[in-house]
Amino acid sequence: MSITKADVEAALARVNLPDGRDLLAHDLIRALTVEAGTVRFVIEAPSPEVARQMEPLRAAAEKVVAELAGVSSVSALLTAHGPVAKPPAPSLKIGGHPKPQAGPTKPTGVQRILAIGSGKGGVGKSTVSSNLAVALARAGRKVGLLDADIYGPSQPRMMGVNKRPASPDGKTIIPLHAHGVTLMSIGFMMEEGKAVVWRGPMLMGALQQMLGQVEWGALDVLLVDLPPGTGDVQLTLCTKSELTGAIVVSTPQDVALIDARKALDMFDTLKTPVLGLIENMSMFVCPDCGAEHQIFGQGGVAAEAEKLGVPLLGALPIDLETRLAGDGGTPVAAGEGPMADAYARIADGLIRGGMA
Repeated sequence: MSITKADVEAALARVNLPDGRDLLAHDLIRALTVEAGTVRFVIEAPSPEVARQMEPLRAAAEKVVAELAGVSSVSALLTAHGPVAKPPAPSLKIGGHPKPQAGPTKPTGVQRILAIGSGKGGVGKSTVSSNLAVALARAGRKVGLLDADIYGPSQPRMMGVNKRPASPDGKTIIPLHAHGVTLMSIGFMMEEGKAVVWRGPMLMGALQQMLGQVEWGALDVLLVDLPPGTGDVQLTLCTKSELTGAIVVSTPQDVALIDARKALDMFDTLKTPVLGLIENMSMFVCPDCGAEHQIFGQGGVAAEAEKLGVPLLGALPIDLETRLAGDGGTPVAAGEGPMADAYARIADGLIRGGMA
């Protein structure tokens, strides 16, 4: 009596899995052949893990077929689908020439954009930006922080975040989060220590991407940590974005104030309201005797604020704890103490003034 494929399938239909359904109902049989009494087939498990548990089932299938009249030999093999290959992550490229815009725009869900600038480097603008962002978040505001200092991004270190943002489609950028603040920086996209060697159009394109392609979500305020000076990034931000206003950081030193005045003039030229000034490194308080020392001079920023008719938002002393906290990735405003209180007062003033 010759054996047929139908006979074999009928036998396999009697081999049930734990759920009560048989091998054929689960569509697990592959490559069934019948040749002169020799039967071969493969049982294909849905995964390697399941296959390792199916050896008793394979043996039962082989036995039930071997008992059929006309079967001289049976070979039943177990196999499994390999793990599903993940598609390669979309390539996310930052930089390039900016795209045309009909006019100034604002990211969806962002209520206010505040630029934090300085005329020169080294006055602590990025330190103020990170701590002010954390202080506003602690005050209950939904805060974003964009590190627009393309050539010298420092927010990844100051905020204690160092990984590449995700992008589901190669265009949308999912920002990172730390200390209650939503973050984006060119530093997340570059290898640490790698220089950004770009011309102006690349800078402008990168800033446009970080504003428009990042999923900022619902924010009360987005702080933009600008690079020092009055160049391409400042021009792009002020002309292409709906800025609420700018805050200028300076030390009391005459050299810093000369450059701060240039930043103030730039914002005035670009029709961006200056919401206030912050004097950083206003004094040094001796930890041993408590005496105050005005290392960089005294009252220069306050006088400039009075001259312009804008508020002096705060005066921040030179402080070792602030430097250590920034280098350690946890801004001093995230903790407790005199400096955290100082940033909390500045944040409270911005909120009460309707600026954040």
